[in-house]
Amino acid sequence: MAAKPANVDAYIALFPADVAPVLEELRRTIHRALPDATEAITYDIPTFKLNGHNVVYFAGWKRHVSLYPIPDGDAAFEREIEPYRAGKGTLKFPLGKPIPYDLVARITAMLAER
Repeated sequence: MAAKPANVDAYIALFPADVAPVLEELRRTIHRALPDATEAITYDIPTFKLNGHNVVYFAGWKRHVSLYPIPDGDAAFEREIEPYRAGKGTLKFPLGKPIPYDLVARITAMLAER
């Protein structure tokens, strides 16, 4: 079994050249939305915390990247995230298609308001 990553840099370094830049941009997008957030590895994936509380997580996979959890929103928000919904609390963004970083930023801000 491979060693668990100690930090977000080590986590991203585990991914191939086509996935790592997407993960780095997710990281930057989240930091822009939550400038005071700290990074950690929780549940073996990158986690962003505010005031000691976990706010948002992301993960890389072979064919997609995921964002967790999904905040509650109005009907328009639910329609917007529907193409990416992959379970009760997971959004999957397929690699090879444009990642909606603006949506990621909005979701991050919504999660921080909880």
